[in-house]
Amino acid sequence: MAHLRSSRRLALAVPVVLSLTASFGFLPAAASAAPHARGTAQTADAPSLAYVVNTKVDHRTIESVKKAVTAAGGTVVVTYDRIGVIVAHSADPAFGTRIRAVRGVQSAGATRTAPLAAAGTTEEGAARLLSKAEAAKVASASATAGGSEPLEADQWDLRAIGADKAARINPGSPRVTVAVIDTGVDDTHPDLAPNFSASQSANCVGGVADTSAGAWRPYTAADYHGTHVAGEIAAARNGIGVAGVAPGVKVAGIKVSDPDNGLFYPESVVCAFVFAADHGVEITNNSYYVDPWLYNCMDDPDQRAIVDAVNRAQLYAQHRGTLNLASAGNSADDLDSDALSDASSPDDGTPSERTVDPHECFDVPTQLPGVVTVSATGVDNVKSYYSSYGKGVIDVAAPGGDRRYQIPDTPSKDGRILSTLPNGAYGFLQGTSMASPHAAGVAALLKSTHPYASPAQLQLLLKAQADNPGCPASYDQDGDGTQDAVCKGVKRVNGFYGFGIVNALDAVR
Repeated sequence: MAHLRSSRRLALAVPVVLSLTASFGFLPAAASAAPHARGTAQTADAPSLAYVVNTKVDHRTIESVKKAVTAAGGTVVVTYDRIGVIVAHSADPAFGTRIRAVRGVQSAGATRTAPLAAAGTTEEGAARLLSKAEAAKVASASATAGGSEPLEADQWDLRAIGADKAARINPGSPRVTVAVIDTGVDDTHPDLAPNFSASQSANCVGGVADTSAGAWRPYTAADYHGTHVAGEIAAARNGIGVAGVAPGVKVAGIKVSDPDNGLFYPESVVCAFVFAADHGVEITNNSYYVDPWLYNCMDDPDQRAIVDAVNRAQLYAQHRGTLNLASAGNSADDLDSDALSDASSPDDGTPSERTVDPHECFDVPTQLPGVVTVSATGVDNVKSYYSSYGKGVIDVAAPGGDRRYQIPDTPSKDGRILSTLPNGAYGFLQGTSMASPHAAGVAALLKSTHPYASPAQLQLLLKAQADNPGCPASYDQDGDGTQDAVCKGVKRVNGFYGFGIVNALDAVR
């Protein structure tokens, strides 16, 4: 099952991670040029593993390391020259140890613990689909309330951040594109087709971008996560279905979920960040963590290489003008704690429970420097019961839904987020997976209003326009007399909401 933020996935982000840039020496000046990706995806034998090999960023070193990959029993799949990342396959269990000893290799490791497998399909669990009868009821309520979209009466999330009012002032510029790095986007959906950018979309599974027509689409209707996310960002105001936070901007799909198990492997995510940057994408949304490790600990050579490779790619995107946003996770954990339990890693093999320090073991990509980490709220502007949190970790908050304790007065009375699903359908989902695209939509509105703003400036604007409700006096959601979470900080910035809940109306004024 794909490990997406709408289910149980956890994300972290702490200021300490800024030191990663210095410790690894990421992104030298030469990396401002576009990386030259070459090579073709290859079908590996069953016992093969995939690796990322991270090198110095000069042509001579890269060519030397590529020869060493072959000599060590590996096959080069693709090379990203300007960030010094080589994706390789090898069936030799000693390949990692051998290649790490090669001169010019800065880090190298396996990106999975199970052998490469033949393609298949993945099940992601069930969303609650809106039935035709329910849709008719919602459409009637929307018309009565003056909503421009038939299902808008159920979109409490738009009203919570002023996105309905913002659309009347500035729905966003078609010159701004948000790329959904996810399970694929169904661009044939009538609410997404008007704003979809095929030229900025691809299938990056395996580490090599496939831009053939439709390659970015989900494998099956069950792979609906990316389509739902895309609708939250940019579903058109066209008199059909729902509306997105920024219904005038473009949305692209970059598929990274493995067809066999739905996992988001590092080489696919590296490809996605580089592809987005090289194709003029202004914003990426990342509602996942990179598999197979929930946390990547720097004292493990394989996990260190994963952090290194993905960080090089996302920093490259930032330097090319792309702002990256990611979801905080759904484990209701205090992400600024001294220790957390990880019982799910590796998720492509046999997991074993371990205790990790979130200041030394990193959730990728949300904990990487410059990535905006987003927590989730419900209709009452209170942290969702499942959302992870942490002082100094969360940057901003946004609607992600809460079906237990925050029930809206809407026709469906569903506290989750209504958005697009494949094959023209609509349905409800909740999670920090849904919060991040709301923040990405607001960032797109900010970029539309401030077209020359850099990623760092956009992040500052996103925080500056946010509304912070402050720490609640009590957070006993289930009423059992025990605090379910402790919010630390002050009204301006705290562990539940970071700098506050994003505000779409302020973004366009």
